[in-house]
Amino acid sequence: MQLTGAEILLECLLEQDVDTIFGYPGGAVLNIYDALYRYQDKINHILTSHEQGAAHAADGYARATGKVGVCLATSGPGATNLVTGIATAYMDSIPMVAITGNVALDLLGKDSFQEVDITGITMPITKHNFIVKDVKELANIVRRAFYIAQEGRPGPVLIDIPKDITAHKAEYKREEPYKIEKKTIIDDEDIDTVVELINNSKKPLLYIGGGANFSDANGELVKFAEKTHAPVCSSLMGLGGFPANHPSFTGLIGMHGTKTSNYACSECDLLIAIGARFSDRVISKVDEFAPYAKMIHIDIDPAEINKNIKTHHSIIGDAKEVIKILNEKIEKQNNQEWMDKIKEWKEKYPLKYEDDGKLKGQNIVEQIYELTNGDAIITTEVGQNQIWAAQYYKFKESRTFITSGGLGTMGYGFGASMGAQIGKPNKQVINIAGDGSFQMNCNELATAVKYNIPIIVVILNNGVLGMVSQWQKLFYDKRYSQTTLERAVDFAKLAQAYGAEGYSVTEKDEFTEVFKKALDATGPVVINCTIDMDENVFPIVAPGASIKELITEE
Repeated sequence: MQLTGAEILLECLLEQDVDTIFGYPGGAVLNIYDALYRYQDKINHILTSHEQGAAHAADGYARATGKVGVCLATSGPGATNLVTGIATAYMDSIPMVAITGNVALDLLGKDSFQEVDITGITMPITKHNFIVKDVKELANIVRRAFYIAQEGRPGPVLIDIPKDITAHKAEYKREEPYKIEKKTIIDDEDIDTVVELINNSKKPLLYIGGGANFSDANGELVKFAEKTHAPVCSSLMGLGGFPANHPSFTGLIGMHGTKTSNYACSECDLLIAIGARFSDRVISKVDEFAPYAKMIHIDIDPAEINKNIKTHHSIIGDAKEVIKILNEKIEKQNNQEWMDKIKEWKEKYPLKYEDDGKLKGQNIVEQIYELTNGDAIITTEVGQNQIWAAQYYKFKESRTFITSGGLGTMGYGFGASMGAQIGKPNKQVINIAGDGSFQMNCNELATAVKYNIPIIVVILNNGVLGMVSQWQKLFYDKRYSQTTLERAVDFAKLAQAYGAEGYSVTEKDEFTEVFKKALDATGPVVINCTIDMDENVFPIVAPGASIKELITEE
């Protein structure tokens, strides 16, 4: 049948089982929005307050559901407003399709009104991008875009569609989506080598990253840890990939890692990295990272192998599929002496802070964990709020910790929380924010209220850019340059002005009472928590130091 380009686009989205898109209209996408008017019973469109919010919401939706997130923006500034969200998804390997409008074909390259070369701009931060020059190619491009976003190591793909393409007509015939196959073809010799390394190890350590988390390998990893009789540490992106309440779990590794994780890495004789990329925030001083260990790296992306750390052996494949194969091959190991040492470190060096009865970021996160029974989806902004959430909320399941790991995008969490809540309507979603990050995209309160999205935003308000201020305190001789905010914003009243529930608390018991109310709310709630600006995140590794050289509260 003959359809317009706009109708073909929407039909192709339906082919891909897209039920929700996040966007903001403009002149170059008017034909698409006109078609959306007629497709509103089939595709749910969430009108955000800003295109960046749409990108972050699509990202959060993808992380929470495992499906492809979709965002839509007009040409020029609409398209460029998506860039930070696209880069955020790219750094964390999140499947997303960003659709932008552009000026008509005969106006391209002429500095036309609201024209930008968005494919050129986003080339370094997408897996692939397209500009559609012929309406007959549109359907195939959309299908390829969704395939590329999901195949292998996931990531964002951009489709740029000139306005006249959305008006032109072409023949459309429905097709089934390209099948995404997680083919893991591993040579038996590779498996035998890994099994032999495990058999010969007395001090193994499993290090899991975002790839392990997003491959939903939780059950396989538990079995693997128990068969290898090894402790398990995690990168920030790996949290939830292995249950934090399991006795083998040692917590974060790296700059804000636990002493147990960092000491285990410094003394292990075999380190098995699963879906992790050896970020600088994990390895710190390269030549002192796991100095006694042989390295096994399991990753779906061959480009990650030997990129940051030299490995002794690697296996390319989906984390879940590789671990499943290994679980069939390895015999149960006995490393009791090593595990006793791990237990001793965990008891001797627990995460701790001075509990003087005051309201603090750490005890707020602990209360959130207790009051949600550890079953919520937690999104965060970036900074101290992010690390306290990572340290003190015990994530038990994959896809329950949603944060900007690679890019460290302030303002990410609020949009992501909306996307996660829409994608997982039966889960409680909580965004843990700092006052600096929250102000970057607080305009999305309008979106949360308009669609009555029942997210809870908990602002850890210390009046400073917490993490940057902490670095100035520790490493810049307390020269607090432009990190003390000194803003008289009443976030509770701001929330109320938008139509949300808003509360301000200063005491622990007060927070407990208000948070319980928020859990029963049917719409968005903002809880502004006043905490001390001098409270710091510990442990922390100084720049250039070994991960064993942790600065602690003491």
